[in-house]
Amino acid sequence: MGIIEKIKEIEFEMARTQKNKATEYHLGQLKAKLAKLRTELQEPAKGAGAGAGDGFEVQKYGDGRVALIGFPSVGKSTLLTELTGTDSEAASYEFTTLTCIPGVILYNDAKIQLLDLPGIIEGAAQGKGRGRQVIAVCKSADLLLMVLDATKPHTHKEILTRELESVGIRLNRSPPNIYFKKRKTGGVHFNATVPLTNMDEKMVMRVLQEYKIHNADILFREDATVDDFIDVMEGNRRYIKCLYVYNKVDMCCMEEVDEIARRPNSIPISCSANLNLDGLLERLWDMMALVRIYTRRVGAKPDFNEPVVLSEDRGGINIEAFVSQIHKTLVKEFNYALVWGRSAKHFPQRVGLAHKLTDEDVVQIVKKKKATGEDGKGRLRTQKNEPARIADRVKKAPMKT
Repeated sequence: MGIIEKIKEIEFEMARTQKNKATEYHLGQLKAKLAKLRTELQEPAKGAGAGAGDGFEVQKYGDGRVALIGFPSVGKSTLLTELTGTDSEAASYEFTTLTCIPGVILYNDAKIQLLDLPGIIEGAAQGKGRGRQVIAVCKSADLLLMVLDATKPHTHKEILTRELESVGIRLNRSPPNIYFKKRKTGGVHFNATVPLTNMDEKMVMRVLQEYKIHNADILFREDATVDDFIDVMEGNRRYIKCLYVYNKVDMCCMEEVDEIARRPNSIPISCSANLNLDGLLERLWDMMALVRIYTRRVGAKPDFNEPVVLSEDRGGINIEAFVSQIHKTLVKEFNYALVWGRSAKHFPQRVGLAHKLTDEDVVQIVKKKKATGEDGKGRLRTQKNEPARIADRVKKAPMKT
């Protein structure tokens, strides 16, 4: 029996099992088995020719990466052309786009890479329609734009979310606050700082038994579920922000458009009628939470032409991330920084590497003073190179007479 058949068998058993107090431990163990099988399914095949095949991965460029994902013929290629000006083939038939087509959005002095991916279908997590390659590119994105057809049923969103969830992508969620560490000896130490309503020690032990882990430290800092605990144990989950873009709203009535606009993390647009594309760029900028930092030289005015763009997903938004992005070796020479902007309590404020920056701050870096001599003691030496002890001195050869 293959992995896909085992997954279908476990899903069928979970569907027919009633959910109550008596079966919750059995369901938790089935979920752990399902997570293990799905992880094995995503691993590359072993043997000759395992690495064959063309991928969709392209080199990262700019200050952020956004991926367009959705069913075929929902307007992804047209949206890429409207936002970036990149020519992506669009037609009335499905699967027009067969590879990854990159483009660049220039917005608020930042460069955002936009990827047009081929349309995926139901069952993409098992490899249908080259779904694995498409989903692999989604894992490298900072933000997902799930393009949906406003005239189609709402179940399309649930299908796409289910396909992404099955390969370890969690949309609009934060990592669970659970501490988990394997040990060599000592048994299982379980503790929780908050009351748990969805988990208990018996459930944890059943999940650990499925993973064949007998020694570990576990600490729950929030009221998590068994799915969250399994995600922490797997350790390969990717938590990505997602914006649901409903295209073709020009074919809907005003009541439907208003209902779509009120949904969380959703925005209605129309690529053919050029409606609300500016609003889409604003929502995209807000969800990516990019921070623009302007530099200033000593005795000069700030440079407002090319900012240094930071984000929490790419190293953080503190002074250390800012210095490292300018040059990696500059952190060793860093002494302090002067900051003007909303993050400063007064102008200028002298800060260190841990200071958090906000959008449109101005930063001036001050490096450590270097000694002018090679020995680090100035241009004129004040000490001799002779050893401190007489016994360590090298004796001179006797003079020839």
